[in-house]
Amino acid sequence: MLNYVVRRLLLMIPTLFVISLLVYIIIDLPPGDCVTSQIDELLSRGDPDALRRADELRHLYGLDQPLMARYFHWLFGIFRWDFGLSCQDTVPVKDLIGERLALTMVMESCTIIFIWTVSFVIGVYAATHQYQLGDYVASFIGFIGLAVPNFLLALVLLYVGKVYFGLSIGGLMDPEFIDKPFSWAKFWSVAQHLVIPVIVIGTSGTAGMIRRLRANLLDELQKQYVTTGRAKGLPPLKLLIKYPLRHAINPFVADIGHLLPEVISGSVIVSVVLSLPTTGPMLLGALKTQDVNLAATFLLFVAVLTVIGMLVSDLLLAALDPRIRFGATSEK
Repeated sequence: MLNYVVRRLLLMIPTLFVISLLVYIIIDLPPGDCVTSQIDELLSRGDPDALRRADELRHLYGLDQPLMARYFHWLFGIFRWDFGLSCQDTVPVKDLIGERLALTMVMESCTIIFIWTVSFVIGVYAATHQYQLGDYVASFIGFIGLAVPNFLLALVLLYVGKVYFGLSIGGLMDPEFIDKPFSWAKFWSVAQHLVIPVIVIGTSGTAGMIRRLRANLLDELQKQYVTTGRAKGLPPLKLLIKYPLRHAINPFVADIGHLLPEVISGSVIVSVVLSLPTTGPMLLGALKTQDVNLAATFLLFVAVLTVIGMLVSDLLLAALDPRIRFGATSEK
């Protein structure tokens, strides 16, 4: 096991290097750069020094250097926790994403907990009560969650909350707590505002997990060892938890590597609709303005979550399912 973990950790290094290189090159591919829009705005105002200002800004951001030189300068700066300058307000990337990254991690962690808890309870109930009212209700919820886009659900909740309940749904805290130090009042405000974003972002993931868990658990319940266990008089709950459920929740564990980046990327549009001060709107703006340092940092963060999530899911699968062994070979 230790050798496997070491090999996987060493493999992460070239994997993340290739991902960071591709991300940096692709973001830089479109014509123009992050200075272009700023200069166009100055020219529209009739600024006579716009062209001179353009050269100064490109030198400040390092855009007058070759692409590979800029990439390696950004890459080596990561080890010093220096992600370069952002074209947005000309501030270091690490200062720009600090609080937004913390709020994003809180929201995404709550969303993942919501997805696992709700889908586990509903999925197990639907599988153990097949073709009953609860199963039909769970299936209906699953189909609706898969069919309705997250941003559309966010718009509906915005409208319903404002028109029918007089609520202003948006943001992750009350305006008076913005830029204020942490306090229990601020924590409670964030907790209240998290409810709607967590439900909206977690709906599609919950729906998919319910369908997968129900299908896998139904397949396990129809196998011969379950019939044998019932014939021997095992209590239904013990029989369910000890064998079929243990095998059926493999998708929960296997999806860790995909769920972390999927939740983060899927919350970008929802964050824009709900005016959430998370990294999603900032990432969208960075991609639109070709703010390479800022966008590449975000996407590298998502890649790190992906490779770490895949490693964690593989280790948990081995602990959960005795049929899975690392480096095992079949012998005839």
